[in-house]
Amino acid sequence: MLTGKMRKVFPASNSAYGFFSFYDQIIEDDAARIFVIKGGPGVGKSTFMLNIAQELMNEGYDVEFHCCSADDESLDGVVIPALKIALIDGTAPHIVDPKHPGAVDEIVHLGQFWDEDVMISNREAIVKANREISRLYRRAYHYLAAAKLFLDEVEDFYRENNALNLAGLDKMALQIIKEIFNDHVYVSDNRRRERHLFATAITPAGFVSHLDTLIPPDYKRYIISGDDGTGKNELIARIKDAAVMRSYFVEAFHCALDPHKIDHIIIPGLKVAVLNSVTPHILTPRPEDTVVETDAFVKSPGAGIQKERDVARELYQRTFDIAVQYLSQTKAVHDQLESYYIPNMRFKEINRLGRIILDKILALSAGIS
Repeated sequence: MLTGKMRKVFPASNSAYGFFSFYDQIIEDDAARIFVIKGGPGVGKSTFMLNIAQELMNEGYDVEFHCCSADDESLDGVVIPALKIALIDGTAPHIVDPKHPGAVDEIVHLGQFWDEDVMISNREAIVKANREISRLYRRAYHYLAAAKLFLDEVEDFYRENNALNLAGLDKMALQIIKEIFNDHVYVSDNRRRERHLFATAITPAGFVSHLDTLIPPDYKRYIISGDDGTGKNELIARIKDAAVMRSYFVEAFHCALDPHKIDHIIIPGLKVAVLNSVTPHILTPRPEDTVVETDAFVKSPGAGIQKERDVARELYQRTFDIAVQYLSQTKAVHDQLESYYIPNMRFKEINRLGRIILDKILALSAGIS
């Protein structure tokens, strides 16, 4: 029996702007079925989705795992693209309400399987833990905002000191666009489609990247390599826009710290990926890859300016590390919060419900096929 392939993404990230979500991008509007999983922390939502996903992979279906930025070992959702079916965590901070109840969306409430009397007896501890989690997240986001300010300082040095050859960068962008699209202007009546997610997220463990699960081995890779502030994100954004204008479907993967920037794009229709080689996803080129060095378009701003830049980079790293420490503390309190729920859940009944949902999906798959 063939086993389905797995790819991993993040639908959200902790960022300089707080919790930043592309939750509406998990599945297309033409979804056949969306199971919205409700319930508190520790009720088994992630395990519930994981078990169903593994069974479907055993049936040969490719599955997309949407990992949680609060805990990379947990899931925010799973998608079975061939079936246009998704299971999504519908609890805070990404509240999901059914758009088409009954017709497309189905609420699966795992809270029905807890001992409510015990939950009520733990009320004070649960409320206290939730307040502490909110406080720690606020601290983390303040430091991530500070980290972005210092990284902006690092990135601005080349432009502020006229050390970036913008004309050369423009010429390179046009050359790459010509090579990728082969001068082909693809006009279609289909609406332009872009899908926005994260390949990398800022988590309690720091940066976590799943980029290696996203690029099939037969894809042509353009690796954009260079220092911060040398125009890498702008170059990738231009290629993305060129693809969209030609009506190609594009997956855009955003920077975890600054989600307004795009780090990577994938164009499935051309089997092309354009990737930013930057921490934490430094890429090792293969012989068939095309490597674009944006450092070729900069000149040294001078020793004095470089020293200022080094200070800004050091402050970026320091504030980023403090933010991650707060995120780690947040996870510790969240684990404590889960401990009030886990012993009081009827997991055997949840497992039986999981089997019922799996059977529904398999029945839907029979109808689709």
